Amino acid sequence: MRIRKTIFDDGFQAYLTEGASYIGDAGIPVLMDLNNTQIPKDIIPFSKAKHCENKRKYVHFYEHDKEFSTVLTGTKHYLDLLKQFDGVITPDCSMAIGQSKCLQQANTYMNRAVGFYLQKNGIPVIANIRWSDEDSFEYCFLGVPKNGIVSISTHGCITSKDERNLFRTGLSAMIETLSPKAVLVHGCMPDEIFGGFEAYTDFHRYASQFERTHHKKSGV
Repeated sequence: MRIRKTIFDDGFQAYLTEGASYIGDAGIPVLMDLNNTQIPKDIIPFSKAKHCENKRKYVHFYEHDKEFSTVLTGTKHYLDLLKQFDGVITPDCSMAIGQSKCLQQANTYMNRAVGFYLQKNGIPVIANIRWSDEDSFEYCFLGVPKNGIVSISTHGCITSKDERNLFRTGLSAMIETLSPKAVLVHGCMPDEIFGGFEAYTDFHRYASQFERTHHKKSGV
């Protein structure tokens, strides 16, 4: 009898997590604790990486999801590009208040899945941490090794008082859960949010692309 092979459509990019462990009810992939990262000399958005001459930077995804959607659906095609840089900060897939819980969990999953795959291929990876409301705290920190370097972004997330209060709450929860030795901050660092946390970890701020572009235009 001839045995037929069943061919599955890898629409969920299953190859990203081959060999990975999972954690939590949502089954979030666990990043490897490799201790091979460093505080970046600088960071650059993925959309500008291809034409960047100075590769002594970490590539980040703090931009509209459409700018890096192809990385999520075809990560393996970007290995050669990303390997040229010092490292990568995992994708900043959108998580918003009121967004479906399963979608937020899926976005957390893809954040870690892409990171795990890049690690397997020799690329130093720093976990980007993204949360929405307090309900997301049950899964948004999963899969990230403790006592390491993590990254967050304030750009576009702290425009109102409620947003600033929630961001501070999330920052506190992240520090308590992950005990990071260092936190990279993409965007501004108002004392209203970050004041008092300097006693628990080291912060390293990087100007957002908006800040850099604005400063260039204004001659600063």
